[in-house]
Amino acid sequence: MPKKLWFLLIGMILNVTGNSFLWPFNVVYIHTYLGKSLSVAGLILMFNSLAGVFGNMLGGWLFDKLGGYRSILTGISITFLSILGLVINHSWTFYSCFFVVLGFGVGIVFPSMYAMVGAAWPEGGRKAFNAIYVAQNLGVAIGTALGGMVADFNINYIFSANLLLYIVFFLVALFGFRDIGVPKVVNEIQVAQSEKQKFSFTPSVKALMIVCCAYVLCWLVYVQWQTTIASEMQNLHIGLKKYSLLWTINGALIVVAQPIISSAIRKYKLSMRKQMLFGIGFFIASTIFVSTAHQFSMFITGMIILTIGEMFVWPAVPTIANMLAPKDRVGMYQGIVNSAATVGRMLGPVIGGAVVDTFNMRVLFIVLVVFLGISMIFSVLYERLAKKVVKAENQTFAS
Repeated sequence: MPKKLWFLLIGMILNVTGNSFLWPFNVVYIHTYLGKSLSVAGLILMFNSLAGVFGNMLGGWLFDKLGGYRSILTGISITFLSILGLVINHSWTFYSCFFVVLGFGVGIVFPSMYAMVGAAWPEGGRKAFNAIYVAQNLGVAIGTALGGMVADFNINYIFSANLLLYIVFFLVALFGFRDIGVPKVVNEIQVAQSEKQKFSFTPSVKALMIVCCAYVLCWLVYVQWQTTIASEMQNLHIGLKKYSLLWTINGALIVVAQPIISSAIRKYKLSMRKQMLFGIGFFIASTIFVSTAHQFSMFITGMIILTIGEMFVWPAVPTIANMLAPKDRVGMYQGIVNSAATVGRMLGPVIGGAVVDTFNMRVLFIVLVVFLGISMIFSVLYERLAKKVVKAENQTFAS
């Protein structure tokens, strides 16, 4: 692994650790402390995610035009200012406004980080994205563990903790990312050809759109753990400290078990279709299991099953985008993938909150299983389209 990649990994850990002081408690804070309904909380999260979609696309565009260094610093600066606003005033009106701006800033950072990882270690293949994925979840484990303790003491302090981590992240990016160069691989002929094909719906774009549809549905289900399931645990009198422990388990398990999952994929030479189907299968099993949960131990088991599933699915999708992308469109393709995840996070709270407010949690779990079944269909369709792309032929994405 190149030394310059370590700065990106450290930056990702700091970025996600800071975010993990806030995101697990958004719905709980809006619903319990600010006194708003789950539907209203879902709407605010939707606007946050919608802003993130625009941030994702802008981040990918900035990466292609200005490079990763400038695009990441731009995103960090916007995020820092929004978190500073939350520290100063997190009453309902200001919280909702700053939270939306926060989504936009964070949205710029992530596609730029992923695109820079792929460009900094192109020969790494899936290993590069596994590394950034593990770093991301190490941040989740650290951030949720510390965030749970902070929230248990005084939930208002989570904003200040987030701000401190982003200051450190900014300094690491400012001085550590500067010398991480992205190779200039695009010549004038390639640029001219790219401009001609700018709006063409090529097989690679079709394949990317199909896998993004599956990605949206998976995230829509996954985000329920941060919204409706989090609220349900509060209704069952399971405290915030225990809830945050679920995400600590999630992050720690990924750090420990991801190398095992990667080895299994290589050993059994799983195709992309099988890898996606395995992961989504675990998502379905987790959803069905948690639908009957009434004790904290059952939620822990459900989270472990969910985590195994995400270790198959989450690292693979940005790898697919990097493989499908033309050399001058890496940032754009990563922006599309991150936008798909953000759309899932945007729709999830709204749909979940509306179903629970209108019906109940049991109906929601049935809807979620249906969504996951549809995502399996998209995963099968993806492989068929990918065969039309030269780069995708005979690839298992498990290198």
